[in-house]
Amino acid sequence: MPDNSNADSAASSQQNTYFTADSHLKNVEKQASSAAQILAQMRKGGITADRELALEIYFYTDTEEKASRLAAAFKDLDYAVKHGPSASDPRVFSVTGQTPKMKMDETIVVDWAREMCELGFRHDCEFDGWGVNPNQ
Repeated sequence: MPDNSNADSAASSQQNTYFTADSHLKNVEKQASSAAQILAQMRKGGITADRELALEIYFYTDTEEKASRLAAAFKDLDYAVKHGPSASDPRVFSVTGQTPKMKMDETIVVDWAREMCELGFRHDCEFDGWGVNPNQ
């Protein structure tokens, strides 16, 4: 008789998925486009491609455990992060923090945004975007 426990586990984990594969693919394109637009605005403000800045990051998910695992992954990358319940919705957990400084080159930042989407997706968390203070 076949062992269906893996199928049952997969079905159960799909029911507990916060961020679907379809949503993830749309988010990758959205975040890459957004990064390019933000950098274009930064260029108008005098921020050059070789300027190094730390970026603020924002992720959301549905359990403390998922947020905690993502936060641990970021600490391994030397990001300063924290996680906890969202201020606006206690059923949602956020992971926020700051990257090490990176060049504000379009290729670097767009590729980084895509990597953030992938890392978030691996932990069932949505990369909601980033911000930057140019006066750092």
